[in-house]
Amino acid sequence: MTRLSLTMIVLSGLLAWPRAATAAEAEDAASFVLQSEQDAPLQATRANLRHYGQPWILVGIRSQSLSLFDEWGRQQQHYVVSTARRGAGEQVNSYQTPRGWHHVCDKLGAGAEENTIIFRRRVTPWKYTAELHQQYPDKDWILTRILWLCGDEPGKNQGGDVDSHDRAIYIHGAGEHVAWGSPTSLGCVRMKNPDIIQLFEQTPNGIDVLIDENS
Repeated sequence: MTRLSLTMIVLSGLLAWPRAATAAEAEDAASFVLQSEQDAPLQATRANLRHYGQPWILVGIRSQSLSLFDEWGRQQQHYVVSTARRGAGEQVNSYQTPRGWHHVCDKLGAGAEENTIIFRRRVTPWKYTAELHQQYPDKDWILTRILWLCGDEPGKNQGGDVDSHDRAIYIHGAGEHVAWGSPTSLGCVRMKNPDIIQLFEQTPNGIDVLIDENS
């Protein structure tokens, strides 16, 4: 949108007031809009292509990132994550991150302290530590919060031996040993613990999630 068109929108709004706007008011409004654009340029948007007008999450496998968009398609948060070491795929026991449209079908761990260990989807009294990881270096620690994903594309990530829910594919917190920005997980989307807490608080149950191999 050009500055001229943005100014015209403001001016048209002023003309719709119960009384006609004065020249000074119109000039002040136009100046305000132009200055605001200079201070903070209009943000590019990326709308939810599955449910237009609804907030959504994009997980980029290539970029090892997760972005949260609001209902207008404006990016609200951007995080570095870690997806599957074995790449993208949907088959059960593949230990790969599934692609395509999902939604968050359950949220677990509300109120748990950072680094709390979640085992078999139950919040435990135990905490992750670097020392504990050294004792069990191959353990896939699930910490702090879980956003459990359900696939929405039958035959691709829903049903049969490609069902993301049955595969227990989560967005979840992970320990400090993770090489963030690199694929290291057994299929899930790993996040830093402060990040998963923030995402958990900002996203409703049912929010759409697109896992894109090329993003």
